Amino acid sequence: GREGGQGEALNKMLISSDKQNKQTSYIADIWFDMYLRDRAPLVLNHNPFIGFKEDPNTSDQAVRAANFIWSAVRFRASLQDGLLAPEIYHLKPSNSQSKWINNYIRFVPSGFAWFGAFLFKSFPLDMSQYHRLFNSTRVPRRDKDELVSHSNGDNGHVIVMRNGHFYVVEAVQPDGLPVDPSALLSQVRSILSDPLPPPPHPLGYLTSLPRARWAGLREELVQDPSNAASLEKIDSALFVLCLDDHEPTTAEELSHTMLHNQGRNRWFDKTFSLIVTKGALSAINFEHAWGDGVAVLRLFNEVYQDTCQRPLSPDSAPSLPPPSPLEFKLSPMLQEGIAEAKESVEQRTKTLTVSAMVYEGYGKNLIKQKKLSPDALMQLSFQIAYYRQYKCCVPTYESCSTAAFRHGRTETIRPASVPAKACAEAFDESGGSLLGAEDLMKLVSHASAWHSQLTKEAAMGQGFDRHLLALKTLAQKAGTSAAIFEDPAYSQLNHIILSTSTLPSDTVLVGGFAPVSPDGYGVGYGVKDDSLGCNIATYPTRDGAQFVQNLKQVWEDLLAVLSGKSFR
Repeated sequence: GREGGQGEALNKMLISSDKQNKQTSYIADIWFDMYLRDRAPLVLNHNPFIGFKEDPNTSDQAVRAANFIWSAVRFRASLQDGLLAPEIYHLKPSNSQSKWINNYIRFVPSGFAWFGAFLFKSFPLDMSQYHRLFNSTRVPRRDKDELVSHSNGDNGHVIVMRNGHFYVVEAVQPDGLPVDPSALLSQVRSILSDPLPPPPHPLGYLTSLPRARWAGLREELVQDPSNAASLEKIDSALFVLCLDDHEPTTAEELSHTMLHNQGRNRWFDKTFSLIVTKGALSAINFEHAWGDGVAVLRLFNEVYQDTCQRPLSPDSAPSLPPPSPLEFKLSPMLQEGIAEAKESVEQRTKTLTVSAMVYEGYGKNLIKQKKLSPDALMQLSFQIAYYRQYKCCVPTYESCSTAAFRHGRTETIRPASVPAKACAEAFDESGGSLLGAEDLMKLVSHASAWHSQLTKEAAMGQGFDRHLLALKTLAQKAGTSAAIFEDPAYSQLNHIILSTSTLPSDTVLVGGFAPVSPDGYGVGYGVKDDSLGCNIATYPTRDGAQFVQNLKQVWEDLLAVLSGKSFR
C-alpha cells in the first residue's frame, strides 16, 4: 500500500501487538478464534482423515484395535516423560541427518543449541500442539467453542464405540504403566461380541450438528447429573476408538467411511478417533481446531510402526469382565435433536462424491532423478488437469506447516503461479507438436523450481495469506476496514477451488477431506517411490471422476516429457 496508508497503519499495529506477545505467534490466537467461532458442523467442514496401510501381521479387528490402544498409550507415556525425540526441520538433510551430528548436538549446552541448528541447517519444530493430542476435546458453545484438556493422571481410559454405544476401557494402570495388551484384547473382544442392538437414539449424531445447535442440546443433556458424568467420561478419555461392523470394498467407500460414515458410530468432537473396520482397515479422523497434521502424523507413524513391530498374539487374551456401555437419559427434546442430526448428516454426506486413483507408472524416484520436486510436479499436474477441463487457472491452496516458529500453525502455498499457468497452457495447446520435449521440460523445471521456492518461503514465515488475515482481523477489531479487503480480487483469491494437502509418509494408505467451497475440490494426494495417488472429493457442481481421468492423462504426458519424448 501507499506510504502512510491503511495498510501501513495496520501493519504497525500488528508489529506492536507481536512485540507485546513474544510468548506466542501472532497468528495463533487468530487461528484458534477462526476455527472455534465457526458455527458450521465439523463433519465435511473441518475433520479430515488419514488411513493406515494394512497391518502385515493381522487382519483381525480386535487384535489391531488392541494393538492401537497399547501403542498409543506407550506414545503418550513417552510424550509425558519427555522421551519423545524432537521434530526437526532439515533444510539440508544430507548434512544434518547424520548420526555424528545428532551426537554432537546432544552435548551442546541448551543456550547454544540455536548455533548448532544454524550451523547444520536443522531447526527444531514447535511441538506445543502435542499436549492436546490426548485427554482433550472440543466442547460446543453457543458463540465460540472451547478446547478442553483433562491432563490429570486419573484419566487413563479409552472410549470404545460400537453400534453407537460408548464403552469405557481402562488403558493405563494406577501406577501409570500401560494395561497389559492381552487384557486390552480381551476387553475389545467382549465389546465386539456384545449382542446389544444400536440405541434407538444414538448420541454421537449430535456431534455432526451445527455448533450452536449442538451447544444448546448439550446444555439440555447435562441437566441430568448422570448424563453429565457419562459425558465427562467421553470428554476426558485418552481418545475414542470406533469399531465398525461393516467392511468397505473400494477406496471410495473407505474414504466415505473414515471421513463421515454418515454420522454413524462416531464422536467428531474428540481430538482424534481411531477407526477400525470389520476387516481391520484403519484410520484416524481428527478435529482440526487444536492442531494440524504434523502432530497427528507423528502419532500415526509411530503407532503404526509400533503395532507392526510388536504384534499381539490373538490367543493371548485372558478372560475379564466385559465393560458396560455408558447410559444416557434422553428427554423428548434430545430425542428430536438426534433425529434431526441423523437426517441432516445423511442428507449432507449424500451430496459428497469421492474419486480415487493410484498410478503406478512412476513416482518420486524418477522425479528426483530428473532434479524436480515431487510435490511441485504433483501440484503442477493439478493445474494442468484443471486447465484442460476448464481452460483457466483458479485459486489453489496447499497447506504448509509453520512449526519452525513458536505456536506456528500453517501458511498457504499458492501453486497457481505464472510459471504453472505457462506450463498448463503449453501442455493444453501444444498437443505435443508446438513445443518439443526439451522445451516442455524447461517449462516443467522452471515451474518446479518456482514452487519449491514458494514452499520454502511459506515454511519460513514469508507467505502472505496469514499476514493479510492478521491485518484484516486487526481492522475488524478496530471497527475499521482497508480497501484491499473490500476488493473483489481479495474475495476471489480466498474462494478456494482446488484445496490440496498431503502428508508424506510410507505408512499412509490414503487421506482425504471435503472441498472448502461448494464448487471446489478436496484434493488429498501422495507420492510414493514408484507411484502417484490422489483422493478427490467433490459436491454435485463438479465432476470429480472426470478430473481424476484428466489427471491420469496428465501424469502419463508428464512421464513422456520426463522421458525425453513429446506427449501424444
